[in-house]
Amino acid sequence: MNYSRRDFISHLSFGLGSLATLPGLTMYRNIESFLSESGYTELPDDQKLGVALVGLGRYASGQLAPALQETKVCRLAGIVTGTPRKEKEWARKYDISETNIYNYDNYDQIAENEDIDIIYVVLPNSMHAEYTIRAAEAGKHVISEKPMATSVQDCQRMIDACRAAGRKLSIGYRLHFEPHNRELMRLGRNEVLGPVRKMSGAHSFPLNDPSAWRLDKELAGGGPLMDVGIYVIQASIYTLGKLPTSVRAWDETKDPEQFPEVEGTIRWELYFPEGVVLHGSSSYEDSGNNFRMEATDGWAELSPAYSYSGIEGESSNGPIRFPQVNQQALQMDDFARCILEDEPSIVPGEMGKRDMIIMEAIYESAQKGRKVDLVFEDGFIDPFNT
Repeated sequence: MNYSRRDFISHLSFGLGSLATLPGLTMYRNIESFLSESGYTELPDDQKLGVALVGLGRYASGQLAPALQETKVCRLAGIVTGTPRKEKEWARKYDISETNIYNYDNYDQIAENEDIDIIYVVLPNSMHAEYTIRAAEAGKHVISEKPMATSVQDCQRMIDACRAAGRKLSIGYRLHFEPHNRELMRLGRNEVLGPVRKMSGAHSFPLNDPSAWRLDKELAGGGPLMDVGIYVIQASIYTLGKLPTSVRAWDETKDPEQFPEVEGTIRWELYFPEGVVLHGSSSYEDSGNNFRMEATDGWAELSPAYSYSGIEGESSNGPIRFPQVNQQALQMDDFARCILEDEPSIVPGEMGKRDMIIMEAIYESAQKGRKVDLVFEDGFIDPFNT
């Protein structure tokens, strides 16, 4: 372990790539367990991949930065913010070097900083594409927070930019690393309770702040569907392991005056092969946090299903109970591992584009009042499905 940081990253080969084949971990990668079994509790700080957070809002400050204090393969190395006060606060709190602090005017200079390997874009939705593309052009690997972008075209631009730069792109789909949701994948895809016949889910919360950027369509791209409803769409696909073929949706906003630019409440049905249907909903006017699958020989349900912690589940076979994990830490560590081992992310840009295709179709269906067919270029689900 006497390599320099760059030599270590270039030559790292202590078996992280075999993680998915460890006993009991074929459906759930656990970086900490694997490193421990391999004799590495975690990498030394000077050999971890450096992450720069772009946008220091509530999610970055409340979830990602604390998670980066628990990561084993990457670390918080830099920030990008337009607020000078936050520069000082974050530098002091997380011991960030002044040379690793950027603003939106000098953002592109991050290309010259070898201490930063990954840029995590945590800006309002409509800004994901621009800052992801610029990050790739700066030679950095990128995580874009969900939703990937506000249009399918922007998603493709992001994918193309990272591909052209030879850099990896991942989307902030943390629940793919959460054990209760991973158990739903196992139960559904392996038909443990028989073939899945019906799914239902809701993710909603009251949004009463009229100044919230999420109510600005230009910034958000849409309402609760783009914000939290995407989790219900995700759950249906990773549980069933198949792509939907069409969608029917209804805008059921209760108070249009409170939500003049984006939907306040939306409901949809996703139609899958063999007659399987997802009944989904999302709202800024109600509360909800659940997902349920019903199969021929039983059922399984998570409630809450999408929270940062406290997820619990039940099934016709008994409770679904796993230790709580730091989803964001596992998500970021896994992406760092993918970079070090030159493997594809299980939550890549193609998945983000897929979900944007579905959400655009949901909005089209709600607007036109008819069913809309879904067409996917690559049919991407995730590597565990192949």
